[in-house]
Amino acid sequence: MIDQLTRSVQRLQAEARIPALTVALRRNDRPLWMMEVGESGTSRPLDSRTRLRIGSVTKTFTAVLVLQARDAGLVGLDDPIGTHLPIPKHGELTLRRLLSHTAGLQREPFGDVWDTLRVPGAEQFLADLERAEALYPQSRRFHYSNLAYALLGAVAAEKFGASWPSLVADRITKPLGLESIGADVDARCAQGFLVDPYSDHARREPSTDFGVFGPAAQLWATAADMATWGAFLADPASVDPDGQVLTASTLREMRWPHTVRDDEQWISGLGLGLMVYPRPQRVLHVGHNGAMPGFLAAVYGRAGGPDNPGGVGVAVLASSGTADDIFPFTHDLVDQALSADPPSIAPWRPGEPAPEAYRSVLGRWWGEGYEHVFRWSDGRLTARGADDPVGTPPSVFEPVERDVLRTVSGREVGELLRLHRDEEGVVTRMHWATYRFTRAQETFDGQF
Repeated sequence: MIDQLTRSVQRLQAEARIPALTVALRRNDRPLWMMEVGESGTSRPLDSRTRLRIGSVTKTFTAVLVLQARDAGLVGLDDPIGTHLPIPKHGELTLRRLLSHTAGLQREPFGDVWDTLRVPGAEQFLADLERAEALYPQSRRFHYSNLAYALLGAVAAEKFGASWPSLVADRITKPLGLESIGADVDARCAQGFLVDPYSDHARREPSTDFGVFGPAAQLWATAADMATWGAFLADPASVDPDGQVLTASTLREMRWPHTVRDDEQWISGLGLGLMVYPRPQRVLHVGHNGAMPGFLAAVYGRAGGPDNPGGVGVAVLASSGTADDIFPFTHDLVDQALSADPPSIAPWRPGEPAPEAYRSVLGRWWGEGYEHVFRWSDGRLTARGADDPVGTPPSVFEPVERDVLRTVSGREVGELLRLHRDEEGVVTRMHWATYRFTRAQETFDGQF
């Protein structure tokens, strides 16, 4: 497996003509796998401690800070941003819409910052909003906006009373032990390049500090730390089991897609700051792509699916602004690694019997004309359609009281399951999301 991955990375570096390529793959059941190919472009050799720019993957850190503020009760996701920042225009745009790129705000700040590479100070940045456009009504469609994330970073700084770079360090990277991630440039940073399309010449790109726009794209990191970050986004229990940085439920909320990125090809979507790529067999890749002058990056974690050992994260960082091949490669590398070296299959072991109160629920029931199977599994009552495809996750119930349970995952999540018993205490009828469930198929007016 290692030889296959090595050759895949070598081929990518050679064919995409990347001066420096660093790759890391993390999974719970294997040691961290890392590889570097090429040269750093500096006097320091390329190695596993070399830091590359991650571009817009930075947005995932800014999004986490905003969700931390929400969980702390400092903001609401549906708050207009004008309630938290003194801005002259666009104060009606909500934090949720800014996070999901559905606020309609123009892509970049006013002025030609990518031409001049000059960034205004904080006061001028806010004043310039007067001249920025709202291109669409909120919720109308996806429109990527670096300007939105600059504003979100300013909200986080205002709410927590500290600068955005210090918040990233104190509230995210230090608790997770990700020491390489930061906005600063040091001797470990690689040089970024623009590779000429018609020769083998690679021109140096300038190292830019985007100041107030840093929350959109400023960070540098090693591939190893970013693979861990990808795993955190998809499977936080593997990286942050105590929820120091963010709870698992909040990260699940961030992964829920708010919009597709292309209305004609539904290949990927956008949650709250996270790009989500659906894959076969109910697999979801969660993370972000990134680009800055001279650098491209792709960082993802894997959620769900069979043969998932947990804690899977991958990072592919390149010192080339023209190596778009890294984006599909990142997803394919995870598929390749897990298919070539699948995790061990845990043996089935007998469990405890269902509690007496739920034993008469187990078995086959009919609702809405369809058959469902209720089982006691891993200490909880579950249900799935009798004809559901293999791999469909069941609905899972937690008791509210003896004969009322709440659906906590799967179909009808959030809805109640109510049990009705006969004089002997046997469950003879149920209502799930108000639909009647009976042991035999019935019409809606109760006819067999």
